[in-house]
Amino acid sequence: MAYQTVNPYTNEVVATFPDATDAEVDRALDTAQAAFEEWRDTPLADRAALLGRAAALLREQSEEYARILTLEMGKTIAEARAEVGLSADILQWYADRGEGLLQPRVLEHSPESGKSAKILKQPLGIIYTVEPWNFPYYQVVRVGAPQLMAGNTVVLKHASNVPQSAAAMEKLFHDAGAREGLLTNLYLTRDQSGRVIEDFRVRGVALTGSEGAGAVIASQAGKALKKSTLELGGNDAFIVLEDADIAKSAEWGAFGRYWNAGQVCCSSKRMIVLDGVYDEYLERFTAEVATRRAGDPFDEDTVLAPLSSQGAADDVKALIAEAVEHGATATEVGEPVPSTGAFVQPTILTGVTRDNPVFRKEIFGPVAMVLRAGSEDEAIEIANDTPYGLGGSVFTSDEAHGQELAERITTGMVYINHPTGVKADLPFGGVQNAGYGRELLDLGLNEFVNEKLVVVSDIDGVF
Repeated sequence: MAYQTVNPYTNEVVATFPDATDAEVDRALDTAQAAFEEWRDTPLADRAALLGRAAALLREQSEEYARILTLEMGKTIAEARAEVGLSADILQWYADRGEGLLQPRVLEHSPESGKSAKILKQPLGIIYTVEPWNFPYYQVVRVGAPQLMAGNTVVLKHASNVPQSAAAMEKLFHDAGAREGLLTNLYLTRDQSGRVIEDFRVRGVALTGSEGAGAVIASQAGKALKKSTLELGGNDAFIVLEDADIAKSAEWGAFGRYWNAGQVCCSSKRMIVLDGVYDEYLERFTAEVATRRAGDPFDEDTVLAPLSSQGAADDVKALIAEAVEHGATATEVGEPVPSTGAFVQPTILTGVTRDNPVFRKEIFGPVAMVLRAGSEDEAIEIANDTPYGLGGSVFTSDEAHGQELAERITTGMVYINHPTGVKADLPFGGVQNAGYGRELLDLGLNEFVNEKLVVVSDIDGVF
């Protein structure tokens, strides 16, 4: 695979980076293990201080970091700044709370079972993380921050189209004072990736990516008896009930589907609208989508960016054509997008029936399905009729009822009156083909730590 920076707005190749050599891989693993041997014994307060310094650097150099994102994967400069800010928030969250989350937990037990018992949380070693291009900093930080706080070290294989973003993450921690090997970026080939997983010093694997990539990585990790976490995508339901604020629902629906050019695992991909408000919602939603101006992502007025690559744009267009071929209606919305660059015209799909092959596919671009439901039960049935289970939303004026419906949706998270999203202080996870394992908060800290039971006893005799 070629690691290249290709500007999605111009399709110009900006820079090319060589694959790592086998000798570089071996040295990186040696260095990461040596760093772990020291880092595991580093006081929690010092680990937290490093994360805090990294957060501060991101904020101080926000524009520099943001421009790399916009250049490499086409994210609008405003959305790039927001991602830098979110990444800093996550780092600071662990800097402020990580020490408390890693404290020993005293167990309640009967006097006969021992004098005292507690659970210690201890790091495992090198964690290998494979990350995607859609949020090049956030994806690294959401896995890396809890692992570094827990005392592990991280080896990163990033997507091949964001090599400068990957290097920027390694540099961030170096500039914050991390010793070499604490977080290492490698431009790995697929064969080298498998070799890293097999290395006995690598103790866990985390991947965010496609189902195909997840199946390969999970298989390799399982064969090597390594714990793994996967986040593989979503086809989130956005349910609008008849008592919802339709204007607000349409506004949030357009944001939830079209931010980051629709390239968000947990974005609102399927609008499931109750029959009584369907026409009004579709009209308002279409008007909201039409306001999204496409153009140069470095232009402050641009709202809709190009996709990450021309290949990604072509894939989305092929899915639109497939939907139409099987009976759906595709309505292009808004002013025409630029004719050059990896753009896709914002599109709304209606009339997508369950026998349409696109019905259960994730469309990773500025395309929304708007589906009609005759009842709340049918809306839940449609929401659950997907191989994915990452997130969802319910819009209603009755929050308590919205929560009742949320409990019936088979998914990892549900938002009431808000599109699915991730904040620095909320956990993140999925079920079904969306993957398994959770990151962020203490859940992230617990993914790759050893929970050791320590019992102190003054009881004579044997069991």
